Amino acid sequence: MTGLLPVSGAALSADARLLSSIRDVGARRGVDVDYTDDAATTEMLARHRRTLSAAEHGPLMWLGSLALVAAIVWPFLGHTVPAFEGRPELAFGPAGPLLVVAVTSLVVVRRRWKRELLHPRLAGYREVLGLARAHGVPVTHVPGWLVGRSMSGDRETVPIPAYAEVEPLPAGSEPASGEATESVASAAPPAVPAKPASVETYEAMADEGGWHDEAGCLLLFVGIGGVAWAVSEGNALGHLAAVLAVPLAITTWLAGARQGRERQRLREAAVAYVQALSAAQSAGASVPELSPVLRKLLEVEAEKARG
Repeated sequence: MTGLLPVSGAALSADARLLSSIRDVGARRGVDVDYTDDAATTEMLARHRRTLSAAEHGPLMWLGSLALVAAIVWPFLGHTVPAFEGRPELAFGPAGPLLVVAVTSLVVVRRRWKRELLHPRLAGYREVLGLARAHGVPVTHVPGWLVGRSMSGDRETVPIPAYAEVEPLPAGSEPASGEATESVASAAPPAVPAKPASVETYEAMADEGGWHDEAGCLLLFVGIGGVAWAVSEGNALGHLAAVLAVPLAITTWLAGARQGRERQRLREAAVAYVQALSAAQSAGASVPELSPVLRKLLEVEAEKARG
């Protein structure tokens, strides 16, 4: 799952104009990475991803988080300590320095993270992706960490640059120049795997469900409440509520379990499809853009692999 690049070197090399623009990006940024080299690009992205993760989750982040929690809690608990009774400077005073430490630490963490995100290699790669889109080359996916996007939000700290669209090459024109490009052009492009129907079903139902457990628990509580009412009030309607609610709760849980198994089966098919796309890309195919559901799946799987 993690081997799928946003765009392959073969796709970037297919248009001489795009290839020239990419070379210009590398020269202007002064980077030592050939963005058309898939192995070098993969290694570069993995290295910077590790550096960004270390900046986000390092000791300073823990220090800032703990200091912030202590600064919030101290005013509520400090005055309850017997030793601090009658001494407001101890009961409340430490919250101020703790807050300063917390804010300072978190600001430093944010600056380090932002500095790494703006590294010339990553900034250049974001330019490459923007140029690829402008030249009509499909960008399979954009990792959230590359643009500073959290998994729970859509805001991007450093989005992919947008460029004016470039007219496609006329039919029969030379796609690129250079020995590496000639070898790519001479080889027949491998076939891109077709999207199975199971993957399309997964995309359609990925966000469905999730309510069965809550509904089943609610129905069970209704049944328990009915029994309690029947016992305390001597009303037979309470027993009737239990007789109706409890089987319905069990039926709801069973339906949720069946849906969960089906979703897991479809999810495995989606993972296999993305892995097949990764293999095709490694072989030189131009892989189409992933749907939002598959992009999310890719990021979740990448996080699981890192963890």
